[in-house]
Amino acid sequence: MRKLSVLLLLAALLTVLPTKAQIRGNHINIMVTPDHQDWNYEVGQTAVFKVSVLRSSALVDGAVVDFEAGPEMYPDVKKQQVILKDGTMTWKGKMSKPGFYRLSVTAHVDGKEYKGACTAAFSPEKLQPTTKEPKNFDAFWKKTLEEARWTSLNAQRELLHERSNEDVNVYQVSFQNIRWGSRTYGILSVPTKPGRYPALLRVPGAGVRPYSGDTYTAPTQAIVLEIGIHGVDVTQPQRFYDDLMNGALNCYWNFGLDNKDNNYYKRVIVGCVRSVDYIASLPEWDGKTIGVTGASQGGFLSYATAALDKRITFVAAVHPALCDHTASLQGIACGWPHYFYKKQEVRGERIENSKEVETSRYYDGVNFVRRVHCPTWVSFGYNDDVVPPTTAYATYNTLQCEKKLSVYQQTAHFWYQEQWDEWQDWMKEKLNIKK
Repeated sequence: MRKLSVLLLLAALLTVLPTKAQIRGNHINIMVTPDHQDWNYEVGQTAVFKVSVLRSSALVDGAVVDFEAGPEMYPDVKKQQVILKDGTMTWKGKMSKPGFYRLSVTAHVDGKEYKGACTAAFSPEKLQPTTKEPKNFDAFWKKTLEEARWTSLNAQRELLHERSNEDVNVYQVSFQNIRWGSRTYGILSVPTKPGRYPALLRVPGAGVRPYSGDTYTAPTQAIVLEIGIHGVDVTQPQRFYDDLMNGALNCYWNFGLDNKDNNYYKRVIVGCVRSVDYIASLPEWDGKTIGVTGASQGGFLSYATAALDKRITFVAAVHPALCDHTASLQGIACGWPHYFYKKQEVRGERIENSKEVETSRYYDGVNFVRRVHCPTWVSFGYNDDVVPPTTAYATYNTLQCEKKLSVYQQTAHFWYQEQWDEWQDWMKEKLNIKK
């Protein structure tokens, strides 16, 4: 009877549980592969790429493709409507100086477009950034932080019961940022067991969004503060943030580009450092360990925070943006948001001498990286077309500290599961978290 009851229960559940087909991947795939397994070449060598247009892993005869090839962001070969008789083609590319060479392919199959790419590195360990360092860089940021700290944190926090559990208390917190009334908001996770814990600061990628907090890295063994950067509550419905992103904060990364004192990222960076102040004020902090981590815009903010606050004990940066803004002035791939890409003039003057270029140097990840001295883990992909590997690698080469580079060549501006796992494991080690 018991077995019959179980079977009847399962049958009943199957009749009421919703069924939904899962959509994964594409029937058509474009594979672009190099002839070196690590995608790395020396300057002067030739990279040979093989392109395959596949349907259910079988070659598509007569596939039609468009492709571009050359240094990333500056392809010097463009071909359209090329017919691949047997669904394949080969392409050769080389570089005469350190950099990244990308072959991007778009296939037209059954009225739809499918894309693939491969980016080969040529002596990437020799890449160096182009940005110059303002003579008063340190003085500017020292004064900025001193003035911000004239304003007390005046911290506030509210327990989020629905997000908390027996192991961790989760709060929405806020504290003063650069001046009175300007606040930074975030989600704080604190172990419920009394004690003193290491801490992790999570800084965000670009955009405007709510935050749920980190209750997964080490919920019983570490404090984690995940912050927003826009000075607004981080627990509102998504529509609230969509309206901001499409309204008052649309393209916020361009705000104040011609004035270092009015630049949007001035307040953002100060907010990251004041987040460290807040963590340091918590009685649960162990007084020793604070790491900082983020991806894309968050990678840049991780560099900036560690450069300006020596209490940071480690950095984990993934495909870091906002690095080497001026590279494009020399025809080299530049970091997101690509401020000067294909621009010759700003406000009627040559861009090299513009206020925009001058201001960008105070907000360039390269100039912060030169001041990072704690252990740093960096990861990115060669196929990233948002944060070019040229800038990520050149910036990494600038680091003068204990460092580790983990490349996942095929990734673009996203993560692989293995990359995520490695990132988490490295941070747990630095937090002295037992697995």
